[in-house]
Amino acid sequence: MSRKIELLAPGGDVNAVKAAIVAGANAVYCGLDTFNARNRASNLSFDELNGALRLAHEYGCEIFLTLNVVILEHEMGALFKLLNQLVNTTLDGIIVQDLGLFNIVKKHFPTLHIHASTQLTTHNESQVEFLARIGATRVNLSRELNLTEIKILTDVAHKCDVLTEVFVHGALCIAFSGQCYSSSVSVGNSGNRGRCSQACRDEYEPTAMGNKHPLNLKDNSAYFDLPELVAAGVDSLKVEGRIKGANYVHTVIDSWRKQIDTFVQTGNLIEDDSSLYKVFNRNFTNKFLTGDMTKNMFTDNPRDHSFDHANEKNNAISVVQIYDAQQELSTQKSEIDSLVKKKIEFLDISKRELTLEFTGQLNQPFTVNIIIEDKNNITLSNKNAEEPLRFEVQSQMPMQTADKSVVDIAAIDKRFKTFSNANFDIKNMDYSNLGNNLSIPFKELARIKKQVAFLLNEGKDVLAPVELPKLVNHEKADNKTTLSILISDIKDVHLCDLTDGDVYFKLPESFRTDNDKYINVFLEHPQLIPWFPAVLIGKDFEEAVRLLEVVKPKLIISNNTGVAFKAVQMGIDWIAGPLLNTTNSYALLTLQEDLNAKGAFISNEINKPQMRNIKRPNNFKMMYSIYHPILMMTSRQCFFQQTVGCKKPRIDASCMLSCKKETTVTNVKGISFAIDKQKGGYPSIYNHEQFLNMDIVTDYADKFDEFMIDLTDIGSGDKEKLDKAVLLAHFQDLISGQTHAADQLNHMVKVKTRQQYVEGLNS
Repeated sequence: MSRKIELLAPGGDVNAVKAAIVAGANAVYCGLDTFNARNRASNLSFDELNGALRLAHEYGCEIFLTLNVVILEHEMGALFKLLNQLVNTTLDGIIVQDLGLFNIVKKHFPTLHIHASTQLTTHNESQVEFLARIGATRVNLSRELNLTEIKILTDVAHKCDVLTEVFVHGALCIAFSGQCYSSSVSVGNSGNRGRCSQACRDEYEPTAMGNKHPLNLKDNSAYFDLPELVAAGVDSLKVEGRIKGANYVHTVIDSWRKQIDTFVQTGNLIEDDSSLYKVFNRNFTNKFLTGDMTKNMFTDNPRDHSFDHANEKNNAISVVQIYDAQQELSTQKSEIDSLVKKKIEFLDISKRELTLEFTGQLNQPFTVNIIIEDKNNITLSNKNAEEPLRFEVQSQMPMQTADKSVVDIAAIDKRFKTFSNANFDIKNMDYSNLGNNLSIPFKELARIKKQVAFLLNEGKDVLAPVELPKLVNHEKADNKTTLSILISDIKDVHLCDLTDGDVYFKLPESFRTDNDKYINVFLEHPQLIPWFPAVLIGKDFEEAVRLLEVVKPKLIISNNTGVAFKAVQMGIDWIAGPLLNTTNSYALLTLQEDLNAKGAFISNEINKPQMRNIKRPNNFKMMYSIYHPILMMTSRQCFFQQTVGCKKPRIDASCMLSCKKETTVTNVKGISFAIDKQKGGYPSIYNHEQFLNMDIVTDYADKFDEFMIDLTDIGSGDKEKLDKAVLLAHFQDLISGQTHAADQLNHMVKVKTRQQYVEGLNS
């Protein structure tokens, strides 16, 4: 086999990075203390990142940096400062969620390779094509996909010169990554900001099926699915675990390294996966990958299963047997700890020591001798040698007697002291062989410094800092602010006659193949504007595209970039829906410039100050949903198996199309959440409160072209059904500035919150 199969390891701290490298990872992904989706990991300092880069590259291993969160407008200055630093490192790639970062990097930092994060929920072909267009060099596919779907997307990616990576080991989210808002709804701890509070692991009041952790999935392991992943063409096998320690990382990566090498060399697999059970796990499943989604994907134990597994493996039943099994595992864990410590003990990522010797006499060139040493005096270029690494840079003209300006210690210090930075500590600057009262043109001194910087940067030009561009905030095309509504039942089409605003019709996530039900809705009611969901996989995406081809609407709302990409190809105008989670001006620019969007909903995750300085692109609509059920999470798994129960042993195609159920789960704090499954929809969980934000109507009437209200019954749970015509009338009064409207709406909508608008996203 000639194709490289990359093993991609997590590096939550320095020791985990080292452990991954010595265990045989081809690449490691890690984060700094800002802009990354694992704030609970220790993460790296910038100096540590540079040291990790040097160490990894010595071992032939790459380093990818996670910048995989949505970015807030006020953070753009800090982001540019960081990117200006990263572009002058030897970093191998950045992992990105925010669409605005694609625009920024493509325009201002094109030498950085962009990897699309799993938080972008990439699950259909046109999403891959879109990500290729905006600059992605690889895509982390949604971990809910099966092998057939992975192969289809990988084939498309390779045609676009894009690599694919798939999570093969570690924790599984019950929700589609990037489509979980459970943490941000009440306190702003958003998974889209690396602050997931893991509500899916929480304890709930026992369900009808007797489960206290009804949302808790086993861990993912594709250890025995390697041949199928290789056959699917996957380029990178990714291990989850940046909040786990060096022992975990080393054990898992070492096991996978041996499995990959054995398969490449012999075509066979190692049948023993016992090493994976010796470190943290919640037991294992590969059911997403095989497409066989059964209830045994769940476990009612969210904690470490390794000790339980030891009991099971040893058939330990009696107190003595259990004690012996636990002692054996504890000994093995201690041995792992000792092994890892021994392996990484002498791996040094500290700054290198730099000596600069400046020499030059009359009619001789000015020379800079560069001497680089590890702090333990081991040479960088040859671990067995004693001599440090040396370079020499000379002026292109001899030194002359100074006329006015002298190249003296002060002049040299001013220019060369800057090399005491994230990579180097200047040990000594030696001027002992530099003549007095001599000079060369300062332009030549600058050229020498640039060449020294090039050599110290491992043969890469040091790029000048890029200034944060000032964006123009364009005015609204129309001073009027309109009210639009969202419906999902044809019985509500009469509401079109009660409003002058747009009426959107919410489409399901699953369609019957070659069924024209929804096509006929739009052909018979051309005033309705199609509203596409966030997740459309396989034949459901194909049916969504067929709807576009037959109906040819003038405008759509899409929460899915794949549908948007197809719409643009067909010449159909589109607006980005709220589930694309747009939080900054540069994301708006990406949507407009690369996907020809005519407008976008601003994210409901951000608060008033966080949206204040978002700049409107020219001829672009800005919209916001002021009333809707609050989606907590959407899943490809079934929430009912663990709650009220289901007779089906596994999820099949009819589940999506035919099942319509609802129930509630209540956490130990007494807060209930509505579980809702519509026909044609994925199982979803909604907050017990309805989102109602009337403040924004007065706060930002000049900023938004349109406010929207959701009049579907999806996610309403057992809340009282309100008269939609009356509700609509009150909202129209609110938009038109009638003072009584707020009181009437507060009276009608009993259970409500605007907490997201107050809390926003935590930095």
